[in-house]
Amino acid sequence: MANIVIDGIRKNFGAFEALKDISLTISDGEFVSLLGPSGCGKTTLLRIIAGLETATSGDVLIGERSVIGLPPKDRGLAMVFQNYAVFPHMTVYENVAFGLRMQKADDRRVKEQVEKAAGLLHIEPYLDRYPNKLSGGQRQRVAVARALAVEPRVLLMDEPLSNLDALLRLEMRTELKTVLQGAGTTTIYVTHDQTEAMGLSNRIAVMHDGVVEQVGSPVEIYNHPATRFVGGFIGNPPMNFITVAVEDGAVAAGTLRLPAPAGAGREVVLGLRGEAVALAAPGDGLDMTVRVAEPMGSHLLLTGAIHGQPVRVILPPAERVRGGDVISLRPDLDRITWLSPESGKSYPAAMA
Repeated sequence: MANIVIDGIRKNFGAFEALKDISLTISDGEFVSLLGPSGCGKTTLLRIIAGLETATSGDVLIGERSVIGLPPKDRGLAMVFQNYAVFPHMTVYENVAFGLRMQKADDRRVKEQVEKAAGLLHIEPYLDRYPNKLSGGQRQRVAVARALAVEPRVLLMDEPLSNLDALLRLEMRTELKTVLQGAGTTTIYVTHDQTEAMGLSNRIAVMHDGVVEQVGSPVEIYNHPATRFVGGFIGNPPMNFITVAVEDGAVAAGTLRLPAPAGAGREVVLGLRGEAVALAAPGDGLDMTVRVAEPMGSHLLLTGAIHGQPVRVILPPAERVRGGDVISLRPDLDRITWLSPESGKSYPAAMA
């Protein structure tokens, strides 16, 4: 296996700067997701690591060795693509064996590795079949097995589950996590799906407009977003943002008076997760005008406004709230994130 160091990577396409000085270190055996919306640069960065794209500047080290300039086959990695990329004229066995054949492995090693990878991905019954006789989920298992069969130092995965339906994605996510934890392979996983990133990763690098906004564990990124973009991109519903005034070092939010963060100006943004609230007595907290109440089974989702600003909050399913109601909400003070309205960055701590 190997650690990966991405050092000051920049990528220009003409006048457009797709990647802006990206630096990231990934430990041996770690699973890191590059998460962000379309066009943020995550796939471009993955292709540079793979050797399929050339960086404008910067370096990539795999296992302490610079791989800039090396062809993909000499980088010690394997890649799984969004569209499976299995060979239709080969059986499943030959698909899984393909990388080993390219390495000129002997027949005994090929057989051992194919059977091992097929066992991990539960595709042993399909080894004699051709891909056109397989479902989408089975073809994706073949693609992952082919990548793991060569025992790569690094596994790169580019939106590998995006072509599957929701139920199959959930099943494959569970399979992937189990298999990759057992294999201990250093993995970089590109996705725009926050659920995949949160469920699979040791750490997540959230990307936006060619920069890494925050790197951290799923829990850290969810509970302590470094920027307004991260808070708004992670979570379903996303974090709520309510701009409030600062007077004499304090914030008046409804009937609550809270210490303002150090360095705050005349206004500050209160970031609050939808589930980090509780129903309070009338007038004892933040007043919310409810526009729509949606019973979701496990919870009640309310859409409305606080201080005229749109919010979505989650309450227990038994609460009796309807559209048109005005309710009071008491936030969990330990789960408030304070952000600058100018920079969008979070403040490190509140004043005593």
